[in-house]
Amino acid sequence: MPTVLAILPEGFEELEAVAPIDLLRRAGAEVTVAALGPTIHITGRNGLTMHADTTLSVVGESVFDLLFLPGGPGVALMRADPRVRATVLLHHKADRWLAAICAAPAVLYDAGLLTGRRYTAHFSVANELTAILADKRVVADGRLLTSRGAGTAVDFGLLLVDKLVSPEKSAEVARSICA
Repeated sequence: MPTVLAILPEGFEELEAVAPIDLLRRAGAEVTVAALGPTIHITGRNGLTMHADTTLSVVGESVFDLLFLPGGPGVALMRADPRVRATVLLHHKADRWLAAICAAPAVLYDAGLLTGRRYTAHFSVANELTAILADKRVVADGRLLTSRGAGTAVDFGLLLVDKLVSPEKSAEVARSICA
């Protein structure tokens, strides 16, 4: 089964994290949720506290088939943490899938991975990410997968299943949730 690393900082956007993680798990992917901070409990922007599987420090330099970054105010913490950039670059160099939603494509921007690429993101980062395809809910460019925000989280999760598992499995999961 494919493996996924989802990094959750304090202030993550709950819907953007939970919907893709849920859909990936329904498709059979092994999703590891790693807290950015020192404990496995992370509170999202709307007060929902998640119980992560581990912390990013414990994950270390492990490589997964897909690296997933949710958005929300916690993106500022991911951008400030050199371990996140190192994890992004490690996965990029290993030719693994990189997925970011909402403001999280800014983390990929900081790592120098958006130049010349097609992507979308939340309008809140449009002043930095000037090539956002604002009319697109999700964008796939090679192994780079991006989405606009909480309202596109299910579409994004189904895209991740499509690319990581198969289009057939994505369609099956979509049918099962009436998407």
